[in-house]
Amino acid sequence: MYQFLDSESVRKEKRLIWAVNRSVMENIGFALKKSGKKSKSHWDLFIGLLKIFTFFLKISGYYRKGYGNAKTIHVNELTLKFPNLPDAFQGYRILHLSDLHIDSIPGFASILIQKITPLKFDICLLTGDYRRDSNGSFSHILKPLHILSKYIKAEDGTFAILGNHDTYLMAGYESESGLELLINESVEIIKQGQKILITGTDDPFNFYTESALLSLETKGYDFKIAMVHTPELAKTASHNKYDLYLCGHTHGGQICLKEGIPLISHQFEGKQLNHGQWKLGKMIGYTSRGAGVSGMPVRFNCPAEVTVITLTH
Repeated sequence: MYQFLDSESVRKEKRLIWAVNRSVMENIGFALKKSGKKSKSHWDLFIGLLKIFTFFLKISGYYRKGYGNAKTIHVNELTLKFPNLPDAFQGYRILHLSDLHIDSIPGFASILIQKITPLKFDICLLTGDYRRDSNGSFSHILKPLHILSKYIKAEDGTFAILGNHDTYLMAGYESESGLELLINESVEIIKQGQKILITGTDDPFNFYTESALLSLETKGYDFKIAMVHTPELAKTASHNKYDLYLCGHTHGGQICLKEGIPLISHQFEGKQLNHGQWKLGKMIGYTSRGAGVSGMPVRFNCPAEVTVITLTH
């Protein structure tokens, strides 16, 4: 069972204000960071370099191998201990999906479905980036997302946040995509009269606003989970006594040296947050390598993943 922290009327009002602000940021094409600085995107230059890199991968014969790697998704299972976890949530299982970029590889939804169908979990949390491009059309991803959602058998629901590749317009198509969005808001998960809180923020990589920080200023819960597209709000979540921080965005580098060192990284908060489990104060964080790919459909020394996290005392 779950219920939103805010009433339906308050949620609608907040969603409308958010949509206006986010639409402006998307339309002017600027990135708004937590520092308050705006900078023009150099994405076109980045794409140009990727095309050159792709060309050399193809003529060298490595492209096919990288493409095969990108379609091979690993299931990563881990158990995290929290002394303050309510008894009713002992053994609670979270399916964490991130960075699907579901249109980057033909038939990718089917690959995901085959991977998650055998898994057992109580809730599914998706931490953003559902399409390949960061602008343009998104209607083509609605059907594969909806099909995928039908195979996510989560008793306590499926909740998602937006990433920097996603548009505010997706908030008007939740029924078509099958995703229940959390946009700077929280939901209570209730079992046997006990509660945990899950807060989802808007993307702070390109679309930061103070509303994201305010949404993390929750009080009165024994156990709290933050869903943020990037690790950028980890300090804020830790300060507000969140216990678990789930994010993605980095793809773990996607193309790495054999030592796991990314050739290109958009992670600026410290390399320890680039992928996997980490800790900040008393808060445990997990940065997913992502299920999908961005830029080019290849992976090297950085397997795609879906993650099942079991909570225990």
